[in-house]
Amino acid sequence: MIRPVAIFAMALLASQAHGFTTPLMKKRAMGVVRMATEEPAPAAEAVAAEAEDAEAVPEPEPVPAGPTMSRSLPFMEQPEGLDGTMVGDAGFDPMGFSSTFDIRWLREAEVKHGRVCMLATVGFIATDLGLKLPGDVHQVSSVAAHDAAVQSGAMAQLLLWIGVAEVWGAIAIKEMILDDSGRMPGDFKLDLDGSFAKMSDEEKATMQLKELKNGRLAMIAFGGLVTQAVLSGKPFPF
Repeated sequence: MIRPVAIFAMALLASQAHGFTTPLMKKRAMGVVRMATEEPAPAAEAVAAEAEDAEAVPEPEPVPAGPTMSRSLPFMEQPEGLDGTMVGDAGFDPMGFSSTFDIRWLREAEVKHGRVCMLATVGFIATDLGLKLPGDVHQVSSVAAHDAAVQSGAMAQLLLWIGVAEVWGAIAIKEMILDDSGRMPGDFKLDLDGSFAKMSDEEKATMQLKELKNGRLAMIAFGGLVTQAVLSGKPFPF
């Protein structure tokens, strides 16, 4: 855009045709025209502002994510050792055992106690309903069976055979944790018909979860059975 000063300068040059200008006046008029038609140089402040705008704006630091809460106890943080990769892991560890002990050892103990309690629950109820071994020593209720086994010496046999099973289990646990054998907790290769080995990974996980849930329920159930039997002094169903 040509400003008014440029128009004046052009008019001054045009007057040359009528002989009113001198060489010096023409020179000055040409300079004015050149300055008027050129784009004005940006001010120092504008240059500085453009330089600042050209600089990359640093991205704001991401807001740190909050703690992950336990699925089973939403008011508590999820323990570090329970990352959900193990079947049946719902983040339930209010005492923090998984932060102290190897999670594989804890799962081994859980599976073992669950299996024992599933057998014990069935045996407790079956005995009280009349399914007993022959002989006078066995004709007692489930609650009284412990003292009767101690008096007859049968408890020593139970201790012997359970001790053998515990030694076998201890070797398997040692290989799993110390030797990192890749063994899954509770796996003693007792797949007699080979059906478990033929299952897909998803089917295996489903079966493992079923066993785990039934074992957890049996641990609670057996505790309730014994408590009710002792308090009531009666056999099942009390």
